[in-house]
Amino acid sequence: MEKSTGESGNKITRIVLTGPECTGKSTLAAELATHYNTVYIPEYAREYISGLSRPYTLNDVQHIAEIQIRQKEEFSALDSVRASGILFMDTYLIITKVWFELVYHQCPGWITSELARNDIDLYLLCNTDIPWVPDPVRENGGSKREYLLKLYKKELINYACNYRIVYGTGMARLQNAISHVEHFIHNDNGVSSIN
Repeated sequence: MEKSTGESGNKITRIVLTGPECTGKSTLAAELATHYNTVYIPEYAREYISGLSRPYTLNDVQHIAEIQIRQKEEFSALDSVRASGILFMDTYLIITKVWFELVYHQCPGWITSELARNDIDLYLLCNTDIPWVPDPVRENGGSKREYLLKLYKKELINYACNYRIVYGTGMARLQNAISHVEHFIHNDNGVSSIN
């Protein structure tokens, strides 16, 4: 897999935090960006859905996917990303694709085409070993989290994505994520997974 290139010609490593609800994706994205002195793309879906005054629709989920793709390209060109060469992303299209299929039993072809490009360098799949905490936007607690974890892992495998599973709580979780990033940066050249 070839890394993307920023405006200056420097290589950008794109790393996506993915996984079921309430598995620490947003926290890890922010902490990893701080650790590597770079930027991250916050989760757009949560911000967008929480701002609606009505139930979300298929068109809303499609809009979220479009923004995710646009943000990936826009953030990849930022000077601050080039400083460290890494861009962290809090969720991306794997989650959106599964969301389409579970709720609407369909997924736009352009999303599967975008995933097939496989231009994400590494996915950090967050395990469900931290508690689910309900809030007005979350809707998949309990056994649904384990089911979704399996679906996300299946999609990552289907698209031949390079991924690692993040375990642990608190600082141990962050250190586990950092160790996966370090291993990828210094050792990986192809598709693999560490469970």
